[in-house]
Amino acid sequence: MNLIQTLDAEQAARLNKNNPEFSPGDTIIVNVKVKEGERTRVQAYEGVCIAKNGGGINESFTVRKISYGEGVERVFPLFSPMIESISVVRRGKVRRAKLYYLRDRRGKSARIAEKAETAAEKAARVEAKTAKKAKAKADAAK
Repeated sequence: MNLIQTLDAEQAARLNKNNPEFSPGDTIIVNVKVKEGERTRVQAYEGVCIAKNGGGINESFTVRKISYGEGVERVFPLFSPMIESISVVRRGKVRRAKLYYLRDRRGKSARIAEKAETAAEKAARVEAKTAKKAKAKADAAK
């Protein structure tokens, strides 16, 4: 690993973000911190990830959603302090890295097929979920 990659890894570890693995085509929920006056609240932004750009600490992703019949896109830096959490709702089966063609599509043609989950992936997901619950239970007992 060269010096720049080492520094990026060190900075990412310091930020301590536990973002899930997701790729373009996945439907995700991004919980964004919104400041209104002196108050801060969390707003959920749900949509399809249509692109991932950059790498390391500078990585960003674009999320597209339809709001009141109008397409809205928003670009988020992956390690932004404005992002509270990211969760994957469903995995999409796509063959492209950039899904900009969805901008021109409406209705059924804009749908993305769901990726089938293998037995091994399902077992790993269930195991991770139970481990997370056990950890939360142990933390609550302290």
